Amino acid sequence: MQKYWRGFMLLSLSLLMMVFLIVGCTQKAPTQPTTASIPEGELDPAVWGKVYPDHYASYLKQKEQTKGNSKYGGSLPESHLKESPAQVKLFAGYPFSEDYNEERGHLWSLEDVTGTQRIGPKTISSCWNCKSPNVKPLVDKMGDAFWATPFAELKDQIKHPIACANCHDSKTMALTITSIPLLDALKTRGIDPAKFSRQEMRTMVCAQCHVEYYFKPDNKKVTFPWNYGLKMDDAEKLYEEINFKDWDHKESQAPMLKAQHPDYELFSTGIHAANGVACADCHMPYVKQGQTKISSHHLQSPLNHISQSCQTCHKQSEEYLKNQVIGTQDAVFKTKVLLETALSEAIDAIATAAKNPAAKADMMTQARSLHRKAGWRWDYISAENSMGWHSPNEALRILGEGIDLARQAQLKANLAVGTIAGGEAGAAAGKTPGAGTSVDAAGQGAVPTP
Repeated sequence: MQKYWRGFMLLSLSLLMMVFLIVGCTQKAPTQPTTASIPEGELDPAVWGKVYPDHYASYLKQKEQTKGNSKYGGSLPESHLKESPAQVKLFAGYPFSEDYNEERGHLWSLEDVTGTQRIGPKTISSCWNCKSPNVKPLVDKMGDAFWATPFAELKDQIKHPIACANCHDSKTMALTITSIPLLDALKTRGIDPAKFSRQEMRTMVCAQCHVEYYFKPDNKKVTFPWNYGLKMDDAEKLYEEINFKDWDHKESQAPMLKAQHPDYELFSTGIHAANGVACADCHMPYVKQGQTKISSHHLQSPLNHISQSCQTCHKQSEEYLKNQVIGTQDAVFKTKVLLETALSEAIDAIATAAKNPAAKADMMTQARSLHRKAGWRWDYISAENSMGWHSPNEALRILGEGIDLARQAQLKANLAVGTIAGGEAGAAAGKTPGAGTSVDAAGQGAVPTP
């Protein structure tokens, strides 16, 4: 009996091994990395791809241009100015009023920056920052002279779009910060990047570029306005302190601020950041590639892979989660449009009042200052890439403040031409009060009319 039992066991094991072999042949085998190594200083992502083919294959998917499930954003080269013509007026006198397209992702960084009409003879190399891994070696070589160097002068030396070397050490593959401006900003805040955990680094490598910045007036170096903190108000405090402006508005003559893309700053005020979620958890989720698991390098909206990005924590249905995101974004978008309308009317009021020789100079200065503050708040949320989703409460707070400030700017401009000598400015100058206003019964000033 024991003899037969052993024979049965051997036969069973043989059959089981055959099943494993058959199943194994019908499934895609994991892609094995080659024995090649990445040479020190190598920046070409194709070379890195020979060692990490699965990661590289997902990285190349960024060439696919689509909106996917994302209502706001995506990688199509859509014009913000065509979608929202009001922005032409809001950016009047600045190159963004002439050309402003949706960003298409990392693989398109060089084509997009060299193709925009905003690039001209006076453009400097600071605009190369965050467009290529070639930037850091050039800064290491040239020092701060890099930033003010004419943009076109270095074009032949900027060869690769945003790629592996921007975020990884070539020997260890550890996440690493290569951005000089971010390292400077962390030093300013007294933060040692060597103490970041791996989870924190999964956010900080994104914070190298997805941030607000300005060009230092003395050497044009890309600089993050983090001296007082990461909030919108903190950046504004610094800009006011150093009397910084990006341009003078063509119609209102207000000294304006142009927000860049403060994704990290807004995210830092939100509930996901408070709970230790990293940018990569949502935008670079773990996915199965063959029989291996990798962090996806097809950076896109989490709405395009809800099961991997959202449902690892949230157990509701994909449809519910998608509606939660888009519903929140719709509310932010509608509030943003309200601010655009308020800004447009404030610009009209200031421009009209400026034509009146009796306009009170101090009130006009206040109106322009209010326009600057309101415009900054609008652009801070408009230029941020999540349509407020990274921190909805903060986004709505900022937009709400902006609406109030824009209406104050409009009122102040109207008052500037309606409050001299007990509300008789219009009569004294042979003019009527500013468009859309009326003098109150007591002659104390102009108030908006419906």
